[in-house]
Amino acid sequence: MGDTGKNKRIAIIGVSTFLLVAMVVAAAVSVGLSKKEAVEETKDSHLSSSMKAVKSLCAPTDYREECEESLTSQAGNITDPRELIKIAFNVTITKIGQELEKTQLLKDVEKDPRTSDAYDTCKELMKLSIEEFTRSLDRFSRFDLNNIDRILASLKVWLSGAITYQETCLDAFENTTGDAGQKMQEMLKASMHMSSNGLSIINELSKALTNLKPPTRRLLDESEIDPEVIGNGDFELPEWVEDRVGVRKLLKMTGRKLNAQLVVAKDGSGNCTTINEALRFVPKKNLRPYVIYIKEGVYSEYVEVPRNLTHVVFLGDGAKKTRITGNKNFVDGIGTFRTATVAVLGDFFVALGIGFENTAGAIKHQAVALRVQSDRSIFYKCRMDGYQDTLYAHTMRQFYRDCIISGTIDFVFGDAVAVLQNCTFVVRRPMENQQCIVTAQGRKEKTQPSGLVIQGGSIVSDPGYYPVRFDNKAYLARPWKNFSRTIFMDTYIGDLITPDGYMPWQTLQGVTGTETCFYAEYNNRGPGSDISKRVKWTGVKTITSEGVTGFLPSKFFLGDDWIRVTSIPYYPGGTTGSSRVPTH
Repeated sequence: MGDTGKNKRIAIIGVSTFLLVAMVVAAAVSVGLSKKEAVEETKDSHLSSSMKAVKSLCAPTDYREECEESLTSQAGNITDPRELIKIAFNVTITKIGQELEKTQLLKDVEKDPRTSDAYDTCKELMKLSIEEFTRSLDRFSRFDLNNIDRILASLKVWLSGAITYQETCLDAFENTTGDAGQKMQEMLKASMHMSSNGLSIINELSKALTNLKPPTRRLLDESEIDPEVIGNGDFELPEWVEDRVGVRKLLKMTGRKLNAQLVVAKDGSGNCTTINEALRFVPKKNLRPYVIYIKEGVYSEYVEVPRNLTHVVFLGDGAKKTRITGNKNFVDGIGTFRTATVAVLGDFFVALGIGFENTAGAIKHQAVALRVQSDRSIFYKCRMDGYQDTLYAHTMRQFYRDCIISGTIDFVFGDAVAVLQNCTFVVRRPMENQQCIVTAQGRKEKTQPSGLVIQGGSIVSDPGYYPVRFDNKAYLARPWKNFSRTIFMDTYIGDLITPDGYMPWQTLQGVTGTETCFYAEYNNRGPGSDISKRVKWTGVKTITSEGVTGFLPSKFFLGDDWIRVTSIPYYPGGTTGSSRVPTH
């Protein structure tokens, strides 16, 4: 089919809402109007063509008036929706930047250490939010017709991340003194509304193009792989695709046979004795896998893989042998975001056979072992051990395979687009007055693509928790944010999970999220899998085999070539009728 045919097909699909033909032809605008909009057009015939284009573009947003005001003040005579979207992104970037400057001014007069730390966290997160809009703008400006569905998929994830970063900024002020949190909430209101509008616009366009996405094929050839998976430069296949053996080859190599760029060893037998030292040698914006082999040992250090270090691979000697450990925690005065032993921001990160620990203990409350903000990151045969808030699956696309995650309260939490496949969730013994919750997903907006999908694996008791499992009850999830979304499928659920299944989130304003969350269970087994006695919330759904399809990895990730090229065991779709998914 030629370009004319493609353009016609896109126009037909989009006519039910509004047409953005200019998005795919980068030329003339054709705005489709419903009957109601046609009446409005007659009444508002004095409006300029640009204003009509702005109204059409802003129609699907939650903050329509703000969307229209921000665009009309900048649009002039522009009617091209593509250019209007770029203006919307730029206006949002500018607004967040202005708020960032004000944040520094507020911090300068702050004397309370915890509040000052919250401002610092906000500054970091607001910069990340700007970066997500900036790369969305750049990618949107470079779209081509053949790849537009992939581009829009990434934009949805990145803009969702920008929203989450701003929300996490506000979360940092929980349990601080004074009115600092309220000030930040008021200050971020406009930028958060703008961010929401940007995601709504892209989400609406993506819906119109859904039917154009080709079906996923099981085998890859060079023409199938998204160039963005490799990097933003020229297309180049990574080594693990060229040899068709991939990461499995790395797993079989040890010692001198290991084809790693750097070796970390505590005993001095490698290139470096610490992981942080090794990271200093990684080329910035690297486009090929950079393997750091971390030999057996306990590494007591706080590690951050920064955003400009991409395609980094941590390869260990096994999750029990190669361990990175720390004990930062909330009780000692550190905000949850900054308690992570390891934080990963650089995209396309892979960890194989690594243990991530926070040893602060239940008494120290929030204490993160691993925080992940890396888009298209993979963790294979790793362990994340802690108590409260062990694994912070914060933002972006994340895949976990054959991992073990232990903890007590909300020990898998965050707002990533995350699939945990064949993983084991181990509930540990909390303090006497505490109950346990496996997940606390934090989706704030209904248009965000984020959620937790737990597929295969098992939810079981730690030996220390087993004797008290009916006293200190355990739940599958509680809705951290209003649109919290978690799906459990093909999973063994032990008797530790209370029949209610889900626990409400209690705030000063009351219970939240029970009506707007999305929790579903499908094809699970085990004594804790009986759904007949689950809480009767509107947000707890009954899901069918057809309904579960959208949460299978290949569809939920909006493209999974970044997993398949690695050759890591992966099951892209289809349930199995058992508690374990196939390994290949």
